[in-house]
Amino acid sequence: MNQDRPPVGDRFRRFRDRLDGGRGGRERAEDGTHASSVRPDAPLTDAGAAGLAPVPGRDAGPGERGSGRRRRRGGEELRVPEAEFVSYYGRPILKAPVWKWDIAAYLFTGGLAAGSSLLAAGGQLTGRPALRRSGRVAALAAVTASAGFLIHDLGRPDRFHHMLRVAKLTSPMSVGTWILTAFGPAAGVAAVAEAAPLLPDRGLLGLTRRLLPPAGHVAGLAAAVTAPALATYTGVLLADTAVPSWHEAYPELPVIFAGSALASGAGVGLICAPVAQAGPARRMAMAGAALELTGSHRVETRFGLLGEPYRTGRAGRLLNAGRVLTAAGVAGALLGRRSRVVSVVSGAALLVASVATRFGVFHAGVASARDPKYTVVPQRERANRRNAAAGPTPD
Repeated sequence: MNQDRPPVGDRFRRFRDRLDGGRGGRERAEDGTHASSVRPDAPLTDAGAAGLAPVPGRDAGPGERGSGRRRRRGGEELRVPEAEFVSYYGRPILKAPVWKWDIAAYLFTGGLAAGSSLLAAGGQLTGRPALRRSGRVAALAAVTASAGFLIHDLGRPDRFHHMLRVAKLTSPMSVGTWILTAFGPAAGVAAVAEAAPLLPDRGLLGLTRRLLPPAGHVAGLAAAVTAPALATYTGVLLADTAVPSWHEAYPELPVIFAGSALASGAGVGLICAPVAQAGPARRMAMAGAALELTGSHRVETRFGLLGEPYRTGRAGRLLNAGRVLTAAGVAGALLGRRSRVVSVVSGAALLVASVATRFGVFHAGVASARDPKYTVVPQRERANRRNAAAGPTPD
């Protein structure tokens, strides 16, 4: 054994004295119960004077390791460094959504169908046949594409049918399936009614020609009634997942999607209707832009770290492009009231802006699920707020 080093018992007592702040060794020395070979008044960091090799971190002075010290409730001091937000071998904590581009396209076409049906109802109620016709045809085309994208994601067409076996109000997917099922036939009848003037006047087809317009009016209004639910349920569907940036934005996503739907429907009206009948489309464009831009600003600035995926990367670029195009489309719709060319360009800008917004929100959620910090850091912040609100607990 090395004679220069103190016995094991003295080393243990030295270690114990460090744990209680050096008080135990001094008290025992004063009582005369045991005199350690270590000077009672020696500083805790003077490990070399006590015959011990200094240990980094353990033998550091208070000022040297202050960054790694924290207190529990009740005053007990811990010398444990703050944990880093890391996951197992850097792997994501949440499994990223398996949805592909077809779901992002489904989000857009569903909103386009809803906005177009509202546009058609406005044209129907105000006596603007060109606006009504373009809205009805666009609504049918969009809802057909939406159903196709959904079935493509499900893998087999019969899975869509299987989802109609139950109606679960607590499931956004189940509710959305029934909304799509109710909206599709109504939009189809309304669009088919626009072909009534092409039928002959006599015979069975003549009877069909006389019955289609009133049936189309009823169906068009029925589609417009279900349109707000179709436009917003996809936002609820995304927010109902565990994806951090989607789940945290549950109040804003339906607002963004509603505004995007109105803007896209207005774009259809500006492109297809003559400028004399495009008044409702211009008003829809202003309302949709106000909702969409307000909601987008809130998700980027209100949620702190969880708003970061909406500002950076591919999602940030898409959402920025959507804002610029939306503003340009509304400005063109208001300033180019008498120009057919300006109206068409403005409508195209609103449609492209809606596509960019839907894809931007989609990619923001995927990015937040792939990076573990968007899961760990907000959870830690919520836990710290709860602990601070609860206050210190008695020993």
